[in-house]
Amino acid sequence: MWKKCIVLILILSIQSITINTSFGAELESEQLLRKIALKTKTPWSYLAAVYRFEQNRFKRAKQKNQSPTLHISNEQWAGLWNPNLQDSNPDTIRYFQGIGRDGDGDQKAGRNNFLDQLYSVARFLGSQGTSDDHIRHQLWLFYQHPVTVDVITHMAKVFQKFGSTKLTTNRFPLSLQSHYSYRDNWGASRGFGGRRSHEGNDIFADYGTPVLSTCYGYVELIGWNRFGGWRIGIRDTENRYHYFAHLGKFSSKITKGTIVKPGDQLGVVGSSGYGPPGTSGKFPPHLHYGIYRFTGKTTYAFDPFPLLKKWELKEKKKLSHLD
Repeated sequence: MWKKCIVLILILSIQSITINTSFGAELESEQLLRKIALKTKTPWSYLAAVYRFEQNRFKRAKQKNQSPTLHISNEQWAGLWNPNLQDSNPDTIRYFQGIGRDGDGDQKAGRNNFLDQLYSVARFLGSQGTSDDHIRHQLWLFYQHPVTVDVITHMAKVFQKFGSTKLTTNRFPLSLQSHYSYRDNWGASRGFGGRRSHEGNDIFADYGTPVLSTCYGYVELIGWNRFGGWRIGIRDTENRYHYFAHLGKFSSKITKGTIVKPGDQLGVVGSSGYGPPGTSGKFPPHLHYGIYRFTGKTTYAFDPFPLLKKWELKEKKKLSHLD
């Protein structure tokens, strides 16, 4: 009897999910995402990736108790040919082939209602099937940008690999026991290949010093670049792209598509770059570390120095507690 009661409670909780201001909290947002994924039969990892992408695609100041939101146009929500683009009636929205649905049981499909947004997007993503190809096709229809489709797919794969969205831990890219030095040289001028500014920070260290992943993420890029030499690019679960350049060599375990965690070795410090494949020694050995964000349309770089200092200080404190 008690087992039937538990099942009934679970069904009712899925059918009637209520929204509150704390859904931005990590634990509660993951619970919500899993409930909606279960109800719509859409893979939770993709829904989590869309949610995280939407919360981190723009550079904006964090506000206390700021309600989360998804960016959905009036035309997407109500239907392109709907004469009432502010429509919140699920029946007429469905008639005009909009994606808006009622997710909280109030008989309205509110475009600014976060629960309705999540539920509607989840239904849309899984409407043609739940394979990676089906979901990617729906992501393309929703965002109309191939990079967005890849970014969300890669984030989803990381969530799926670790079975959680609690993957925001970061670390310094070199061991604190190694000999290194760095300063904030973001924006400094560079002359090779034409006048340009430095999109990152240089961390000087000995040849062969292990270079470590700074995040949980998906290796989107690995190979040669005439500026960066042997380099690796990793997309993390907050839609940041971590760029490691001028390596001496790669770790044998790292290939395109590898999913990494903080501290995994990516390669070693070198002085590669500024020429054709194999060019090395045109500057002292160092790691060039850069960080970027994709807005859904363009990619921009930002100064990684504050993050590097933050991660370095956190590790120093952790080591001091071990002494």
